[in-house]
Amino acid sequence: MSENPKTGLEGLLRPEDSILVLIDHQPYQFTNLNSHEPTMIINNVIGLAKSAKVFNVPTILTTVIEERGGYIIKGLQDVFPDQKPINRTFINTWEDPNVTDVVKKSGRKQLILAALWTEICLAMPAIQALGEGYEVFIVTDASGGVTAEAHDMAVRRMVQAGAVPINWMAVLAEWQRDWARTKTSAGVSDVLLEHGGASAVALAWELQLLATTPPVSAGAH
Repeated sequence: MSENPKTGLEGLLRPEDSILVLIDHQPYQFTNLNSHEPTMIINNVIGLAKSAKVFNVPTILTTVIEERGGYIIKGLQDVFPDQKPINRTFINTWEDPNVTDVVKKSGRKQLILAALWTEICLAMPAIQALGEGYEVFIVTDASGGVTAEAHDMAVRRMVQAGAVPINWMAVLAEWQRDWARTKTSAGVSDVLLEHGGASAVALAWELQLLATTPPVSAGAH
C-alpha cells in the first residue's frame, strides 16, 4: 500500500488531519494574474478560508516581502482578524521554518495549499512537501498564474510529482462529508450562500421553497 494513498475513503480530506496554507494573496501578485479573473480568485480563496474556519482546520497566512508587495487582501485577513501573516523573504514558503514549524507541530499530514502564483509560490512548496511525505492538495481555483499556460503547466508538474488538484468547494464538501453532521452544516450553508456563485443562488431558492407553505389546490377541501 502507498504511504499516501489517493484512493479509497482514506484518499478524501478529513478536517482533523488537514492544515491549510494560503500563500501570497497580496496586491503585487494580483497585478499580473492573468490565468483567472482576479475577482474569482478573491472569492474562492476567501470561501476556502471561511470553510477552514467552520471546521477548525488550522490555517496559516503568509506573504512575501509585504512591505513592497502589499498586505494580504482585506477579505482574507478579515476571516482571521487576529492572525498576523508570516512575512517571508523566501520565494519558496517551504524553506521558511516559521511556516514549516507550525505545520510540523500540528502533526497533520493532509496539506492543503493555495497560492499566487501557481507556477512559483504554489509549485515550490508543493513539490518539496511531497518529498517530505505530506499528502498535498492544491486548490487550483484559489490559485493563479501569470498566464493560463503557466497555471496549467504548473498544475501538471505538481500532479506528476504526486499532488492532488482540487477546487475549493470540493474541499468544503469532503470536510463535511455527511449532511447529518449538523454541527457544521449551518456554517457550510453560510459559506456557500456567500461565495458559492450559482450554487448559492440555487441554495437560496431551495431555502425559500422550504420556508414557503405550498399553495392549496382549488379542488381541495
